[in-house]
Amino acid sequence: MNLQLDAIEQRVGADVHLHPISLQLVPNAVTVLLGATQAGKTTLMRLMAGLDRASGGRLLVDGEDVTAKTVRQRNVAMVYQQFINYPSMTVFDNIASPLKLRRGAATDKATITKRVNALAAKLHIEPFLQRLPAELSGGQQQRVALARALAKQAPLMLLDEPLVNLDYKLREELRDELSQLFAAGESTVVYATTEPTEALLLGGYTAVLDAGELLQYGPTAEVFHHPRSIRVARAFSDPPMNLVEGHAADSRITCAAQGEPLVLPSRLPASHAGNVTVGIRANALHRQRQGADVELVGRVELAEISGSDTYVHIETSFGELVAQLSGVHNFKMGENLGLALDPSQVHVFDASGNLLLAPSGWEH
Repeated sequence: MNLQLDAIEQRVGADVHLHPISLQLVPNAVTVLLGATQAGKTTLMRLMAGLDRASGGRLLVDGEDVTAKTVRQRNVAMVYQQFINYPSMTVFDNIASPLKLRRGAATDKATITKRVNALAAKLHIEPFLQRLPAELSGGQQQRVALARALAKQAPLMLLDEPLVNLDYKLREELRDELSQLFAAGESTVVYATTEPTEALLLGGYTAVLDAGELLQYGPTAEVFHHPRSIRVARAFSDPPMNLVEGHAADSRITCAAQGEPLVLPSRLPASHAGNVTVGIRANALHRQRQGADVELVGRVELAEISGSDTYVHIETSFGELVAQLSGVHNFKMGENLGLALDPSQVHVFDASGNLLLAPSGWEH
């Protein structure tokens, strides 16, 4: 499916839920809608599905204007945060239901059984095909809802934070399974999430939304490494990107505050001068200083262990920084800690918040 949004917008009274958005989705690929709660992700998906009518603009499918068409007139599959299954039907019949609504040789009993069994195997719910949804766990019920959506083989598949209500382990398992299923490229998939990590794991393309505005769209890795603005960088960072104010002059950036200034060699032209913001991702800070690394010294305010990483909050003369250190580390509150930073791995934004420089290897 070739899906195009042409200045699509949504207003409710005086409230703007979506500012005009023009976007050409890459067909038969995964597009992640990434943004915080109330960024406009669900509103946009409901317009794509035909559940709501846009206030303005057009929605084109394969060049045809479908803006006025209802959800029943569109071939769309959608999965919500809360799994929705038919409670009186077995798991098998739930998955088979969209197939039984079709007509033709592709919907004979043998074909339906083969398709249902294949999807159940991919989503690891084969043992539960003869059970009712109420007999399953939440994670298993969400797998049933996903299998039913996949069975429909709709050219457009919309997933609105489908894993948000599952525990961490189940989310990880289903993410991997969905990535493999989407890799087949049978549908144009739109997947909404608030989690930058989920966007990176799913790959494909990412559209960053904030307060109803589309900020950037492109290949996921490119948007992550080359955020167009501080707003994009904030939305696509977990934990949030560290932002430090500085001044660029003579091919270096000086960040001066209460203590000794931090001087970063810069790849900006020597002629470029003015106030800038230096963006430092938490995983760009590390313990061992190497080569051209510069040292940041601060006082430990908080240390959190999460899985195999330790998140350390340190108070510096430039404000609080967060470092994501690989491994489990024990730090005492209030102790001094030195961290190393490779200057080539920082983002630099101008006074308006627009990107001037991306980490080495990602410049345009």
